[in-house]
Parts: sequence; C-alpha cells; structure tokens
Amino acid sequence: MATIVVVGSSTGGLPMAYDVRKHLGKEHTIKVVNAIDEFNFVPSNPWVAVGWRKPEDISFKLEPHLTRKGIEFYHQTVTKLDAPNNKITLDDGSEMDYDYLILATGPALAFEEIEGFGPKSHGGNTVFVCTTPHATEAFEQWEEFCENPGPIVVGAVQGASCYGPAYEFAMIMETDLRKRKIRSQVPMTFVTSEPYIGHLGLGGVGDSKGLMETEMRNRHINWICNAKVTKIEDGKMYVDGHNNKGDVIDQHELPFSYSMMLPAFKGSKFLQELVEEDNMGGPLVNPRGFVKVDNFSRNPTYHNIYALGVGIAIPPVEATPVPVGTPKTGLMIESMVTAICHNIEANLAGKDAHEEPTWNTVCLADMGDTGAAFVALPQIPPRNLTWAKRGKWVHLAKIAFEKYFIRNMKAG
Repeated sequence: MATIVVVGSSTGGLPMAYDVRKHLGKEHTIKVVNAIDEFNFVPSNPWVAVGWRKPEDISFKLEPHLTRKGIEFYHQTVTKLDAPNNKITLDDGSEMDYDYLILATGPALAFEEIEGFGPKSHGGNTVFVCTTPHATEAFEQWEEFCENPGPIVVGAVQGASCYGPAYEFAMIMETDLRKRKIRSQVPMTFVTSEPYIGHLGLGGVGDSKGLMETEMRNRHINWICNAKVTKIEDGKMYVDGHNNKGDVIDQHELPFSYSMMLPAFKGSKFLQELVEEDNMGGPLVNPRGFVKVDNFSRNPTYHNIYALGVGIAIPPVEATPVPVGTPKTGLMIESMVTAICHNIEANLAGKDAHEEPTWNTVCLADMGDTGAAFVALPQIPPRNLTWAKRGKWVHLAKIAFEKYFIRNMKAG
C-alpha cells in the first residue's frame, strides 16, 4: 500500500487528486494538502475584478467533495520538504510521510522585486486579478475608480510568464467602461515585457501579433513593449523601454488612477528555502524555486516526486531583450496530470515511468464582448500546428467551459 500526497488543489492539483484516486487501487491512501479550504476557478477571476462574477460563483469548499471520493484533505501549508527522507512538514508542526509526492503548488508572487508593486494588501500601488481574494480587492477599487475615472495602466512586468490574463483584463475593463459609458474618460496603456504584442511568452501563436495589435487599435489601447518597470508610486509607474539589443531607449513616467500588472513568479516558499540552502537550487529546484522535471513530469533526482503546473521549471522559448517567461496553460497542465497518474500507476506495478505529457494547448482568451482562441500543438515551438481566431463565440465558449469545469470538479 502506498501513500500519495498531492500538495496544491487548484486547476491542476484537484484533477490530479481525482485521477490518482480513480486509477489506483483503494488500498492506496491519497492525501491532499492545500493552504486554503476552497477551490477557486482561476480563469474567472478577471470577471470577479469587474463585478461580472461573485467569488461564490466560482468557488466551493474542498473537503466535502474530496472526502466523498475517499481522499483525505488537510487544510495546511507545507513549510518544509525533506526529499531524501520522503517527508513534508506542515504549518501546525506535524510531519507527513509519503511514498509519492505530487507538487501542484502554483506560484509565489514576486511583487517584492519592484518597489511599490502589488496590491494594497501587500503594501503596493497596483491590483492583481489571478487569485480570488486579490480579484475581490481589485473589484472594490474598480468601483471606486469608476466613480472618478482616469488613466489605466495594465500589463505584465519583466520576468512574467502568464500574459493571457493581462490581455484579457485589459479588454474586459475596456468593455465594462463602455457599458458604463465612461470609456471616453479613460486613456489606457498596455505595458509588457514581451518583445511585441501577442508574443504571449511563446514566440507568438499563429498570427497572434496581428490579431492582438488589431484588437488593441480598435479599442484605442496604446502599448509599450520591451518594457521594464523600475518603480511604482501611488498614481505613477516608471517604465524603461528597450530596443532589440536590450539598450534603454525610452524612459516613461505613466500616470494612472488604476493599474493591474502581472508579476514574475517564483516557486512556493518552502521550495524557495531549498534554493537558500544551495544558491543554484540543488537537485530538486532551480534558482527561482521551480521544480525540475524530466520528460515524465518527475524530478530527475527524486523519482518519487512529480510536479505539474505553474510551479515547474521551463526555460524561456527564446532570448528576449527583457526577460519573458514561458506560460503553463490549462490543457498543457491537464496533459501533465494524465502522464503523472499513469506513471505512478506503472511505478506501483513495478514498471518504469513511460508516459510523457503532450504539452499541447488550446487557449480561450475572453475579451469582454468577444474573444480570441489560440491552438499550439505543442505549446512550445517548433510546432505541428498553430492557429488563432477571433470571435464572440470564444467569449461564449469560455462561459460554457467555466460552468462545465466547476461542475466536473464538484462531481470529481
């Protein structure tokens, strides 16, 4: 009998727990450790930030649904990982042994890397929309902003690796402003570390550059690419613009009344502590605390540790003048879930890991009243297929997918 521990229970960790429970025998123990006691459907958080969804629309308590499936739930934070001894420590001081550990932790948000960056709850001057509590905080400020509108600065800072929500939120805000009939009072600037609009951390997908530039022009949203944010004050953002060689060619002081910028990510705190023990991260994690994985989604040194999602180490797809990370998108993560489940199943049968995730992606990006769909097979080039299309059908498809995914996560 084996004990499989899943750390994290978001859009990767929860399906992971359900899959190992479904495919492994009942004699095995499945445990889920998560810092919060709720599941939040992350892709819907930008809608929460403008009031199109309420937190309760996209959230549910984890324990009843996991317990019903015979999965133990621990509402705890992991504070230490002792990989050589197959043990984790929880924030109540207790220790948990495992035979297999699956890290689906998601990221830590590196707001501290830029002065004045982050939500008010973090002591900063911007908002953030990728967690439900932060999106709720952003909505409160959005309502205040709409009472006294002014300039908006939105985008993603240097080192960011998740660009889709920045584009989505820019378009969602623009749509909401038009609905409120105050769009004419709000200049908008998109600031991004990408070398061009539509790069997405992926070197572009199909004609994503032309598609997204057209959308920005149609919505009168200005942009600054190859941008490095150096400081953020209350109502003002300092941005250096770079050329293709990485030289600073422009320095901007951008006033704003409301700003949402996506941060760079790091690995979870307990994984960052492994970096502190070894400046290069050692065998388990890289220097930013992301888990190193091989082609089978397992750590190359500790073969009983698997990892998936935003917390794994993937190099940038290409060199860029300003650092740009590689995103880990939904379908890509689901392919990791499937591979990990089958590889642990093989391990328990005395066989070697054999299944590799496809890393394909199908992305539905909402734009408020329309949307864009991107297909990249595989996600990281060179690809067998790239495709990008725009239309209202994408907006409707994303709404339908939200309902489908939340319903399935409740059902297990």
